[in-house]
Amino acid sequence: MRTDQKQKLAQRRHWRVRQKISGTKERPRMSVCFTQKNIHVQFIDDQSRVTLAAASTTSKDAPNRDKLAANVISAKAVGALAAQAALAKGIQQVIFDRGAARYHGKVKALADAAREAGLKF
Repeated sequence: MRTDQKQKLAQRRHWRVRQKISGTKERPRMSVCFTQKNIHVQFIDDQSRVTLAAASTTSKDAPNRDKLAANVISAKAVGALAAQAALAKGIQQVIFDRGAARYHGKVKALADAAREAGLKF
């Protein structure tokens, strides 16, 4: 399959997911983005179009951030870090936005770590 076709299919999957979910101030959208090297998580209020909290493998709060990458082990660490950042801002319930990724591997590890740290999906 060609690269441009893969990108189009991923964009369609992302649009399909985003049609169904929207974040509010009380229950923001937990958006997850995986690049080749890093993992980024944002808590977004879609009504006012504001990012309420964020965490990533490149953030200064991440322990051993020079050793973190885009793998399952780092996903667990970023999930816990994201949950701490959200709880510090008073966010307890979120809507999980997996983007174009399937719910397994890194995505599942991140979500499970955030649940264990105290977030409710």
